Amino acid sequence: MKSPRTMAHRASTPSSPCSTAPERKGEIVGIWGFLAGLLFAGAAQAIAGQIVVTDDSGQAMRLAAPARRVISLAPDLAELVFAAGAGERLIAVAEHSDYPEAVRTLPRIGNAHGFDFERIVALQPDLVLGWAGGNAPQHLARLKALGLRVYLSDIRRPEDIASTLERLGTLTGHAATGFSAAQRLRERLREIEQRFAGKRPLAVFYQVWGQPLYTLGGPHLVSAALKLCAAENAFGDLAALAAVIEPESVLQRDPEVIVAAAEGAWRPAWLDRWKRWPGLRAVRREALLVVDADLLNRHSPRFVEGTARLCAALDAERAKALE
Repeated sequence: MKSPRTMAHRASTPSSPCSTAPERKGEIVGIWGFLAGLLFAGAAQAIAGQIVVTDDSGQAMRLAAPARRVISLAPDLAELVFAAGAGERLIAVAEHSDYPEAVRTLPRIGNAHGFDFERIVALQPDLVLGWAGGNAPQHLARLKALGLRVYLSDIRRPEDIASTLERLGTLTGHAATGFSAAQRLRERLREIEQRFAGKRPLAVFYQVWGQPLYTLGGPHLVSAALKLCAAENAFGDLAALAAVIEPESVLQRDPEVIVAAAEGAWRPAWLDRWKRWPGLRAVRREALLVVDADLLNRHSPRFVEGTARLCAALDAERAKALE
């Protein structure tokens, strides 16, 4: 069983062939957007013979050539590199990097608590990928002080996953793959949003750990997933990405559904502790659900699949309430 910090580190139907005119127009716009992205990627590589991409901190990353030796400092980032088509460029990753399967054989250089800086330097990376929400500022500062190029990722919205795929694809010389993956992700997100738009909103408590009691706040990507499902994070007013709360605050907010995020979607014992309070709406309705933490908590393309599963489960609970 992994700690909340470890877990955080590890954050539709096909369209009909008889498309209407508005749908065809949307497809044309999407194609032009994709082509424009490819043109942008080409332009980025052409500026003074350099690749120039701006990371999420506003820093302009300048490379004389596509990065060929990349190190990722979070599992999410390793997934993003593979999804952008540049998995062969990864030379080392953070602990708990386990997807896709090919990443499991790569060397480990540390975790959120600390990194082996000497080993990182010895590996001679031309690009290091850091995570603003999980890597300590002092660790990132030290890597920069050692003369390494550090790209900082700070994904806060589903769209940010797509734009990150585009930027990582550009930085590694896989622009076409990165932009194509981003386009598919955006299309899938639109499908989910359209499917659940107008549904009755559900108040959801999203729990990531039992003791202490952890939840995720408004800025976390999971809040955006819930919104796509026509649901609201019961603790969406919290400014922190994650926070420790008291059971009493959950009782006061009285959510309609409680969702437990667990590795592999196994049902944690702490989820059923809520049955101690039979007056809680989620308990009365037997609406205690489990989702795969790796799909939803990681800021990677698999977030979309996790969101689709979450929406389907919440919609089933919504339907039960109407019976």
